[in-house]
Amino acid sequence: MGNIRQTNIKRISIRLVEKHGDVFTTDFDKNKPLVSKYTTIESKVIRNRVAGYVTRKMTYKPQQ
Repeated sequence: MGNIRQTNIKRISIRLVEKHGDVFTTDFDKNKPLVSKYTTIESKVIRNRVAGYVTRKMTYKPQQ
């Protein structure tokens, strides 16, 4: 069974992908500092959850 993400994590992640989708990659470790750069999230746990969801979105993002 998969994890259920909180609504705020999903909302922040989707906005980041919409605004800065060309910057993010499918690598979690590269996305962590980018999430810190484009948001004001101070909590490491929340930052990692957002970076993980962004990574997941970029992995399944349809190619245009």
